[in-house]
Amino acid sequence: MNIGMFTDTYSPQISGVATSIMILEKELRKQGHNVYIFTTTDPNADRSSEEGRVFRLPSIPFVFFPERRIAVAGMNKFIRLVGELNLDVIHTHTEFSLGLLGKKIAKKYNIPSIHTYHTMYVDYLHYIANGKILTPSMVKKMTRSFCDSYDALIAPTQKVKHHLEDCGLNKLIYTIPTGVDIDAFEPVPNEKIVEIKLNLGIQPNEQVILSLGRIAYEKNINATIDAMPQVLKRLPNAKLVIVGDGPIRKELMQSVLDMGLEKQIIFTGAVNWNEIGSYYQLGDLFVSASTSETQGLTYFEAMASNRPVLAKQDESIEDILDDNQTAFLFENDQDLAERLCFILTHPDIAEKVSQNGRELVNALSAGQFGKNVANLYTEVGKSHVKNKKSMKMKSTLIRSKVASQVFSISSNTHVRKGRSSRRD
Repeated sequence: MNIGMFTDTYSPQISGVATSIMILEKELRKQGHNVYIFTTTDPNADRSSEEGRVFRLPSIPFVFFPERRIAVAGMNKFIRLVGELNLDVIHTHTEFSLGLLGKKIAKKYNIPSIHTYHTMYVDYLHYIANGKILTPSMVKKMTRSFCDSYDALIAPTQKVKHHLEDCGLNKLIYTIPTGVDIDAFEPVPNEKIVEIKLNLGIQPNEQVILSLGRIAYEKNINATIDAMPQVLKRLPNAKLVIVGDGPIRKELMQSVLDMGLEKQIIFTGAVNWNEIGSYYQLGDLFVSASTSETQGLTYFEAMASNRPVLAKQDESIEDILDDNQTAFLFENDQDLAERLCFILTHPDIAEKVSQNGRELVNALSAGQFGKNVANLYTEVGKSHVKNKKSMKMKSTLIRSKVASQVFSISSNTHVRKGRSSRRD
């Protein structure tokens, strides 16, 4: 198949969406498919390595999410290009510029179209005038309006599927979790971990609590930071390492300074994707207090790295993570410090949960993810052809019916005219 993916977010940008797309692209190529990426320009992109497979439109930072970009020109060029590539399916991954373009092109060339709904925007309203412009009901209407024209939708979790249904979308919605590239999280030499620790000012024997991902309000990283004073009372040699970047990193760093914990809470900033596996293994446990996840990729990556996961209970993980079995869960932020201390002081239990988590994540492999999506492409493609034939037949019947009506009207008119002339 010739597959076109349209996204505003792609490598070298670091996010769950970019990771999901790169994993899918890699697995589809392994299956022998041709995958073309249509995305925005990025000053850090390696254009020479992308030639022939990644096409970028001129773009600027998005006003509400400066670390994301939005296309501003070159739309017609892409429309002509797609016409030459003979795409079998269009798969969009954004509701903004490239998503709108993908929809337009799919309609123009009558190409089957699929959309993955990656982001629960109701969790992000605070970025837009502190939530004073858009309301949740408005977001639902916008979501329904954007998604309703697709042949099928992909939801990474049941939580997202339920949200789409709540928006009034009754079309085909497939729950397909993003797979994990397990090979990328194989154990690294202990010397490498010790080196990273020393570079961060951490002694080899000190325990590390790891937070990794986008540093933003909706990730609730401040809950983990607020728990650290209680943790340090019991475990004075514990460290919290926060890996990643985002709009509130400086704000959180200042908060840590105000608490006098800059030696115990360490911010690494953004880390190259090739190093992520090593940083996961830096931690004695992985923690997330977020309830805004649509994919839970960081949970699965930590589990693939054979690390125990502590996560806040949420619908996005309720069918996947079992408390004290495949992960550790907590309900309230006030319980976080106690749970962190329990895991760090019960290494045998933590190791057993880590092993169970690793076994679970094997079933969520990148290979299976690629197969699931490819099967959906095939299914939607067949359905699209049937609908196209049905519409063509319907159109033919309508034209035939109209023609017969015109003929009937014309005949009746002729008869009436004939009768009228006879009366004369």
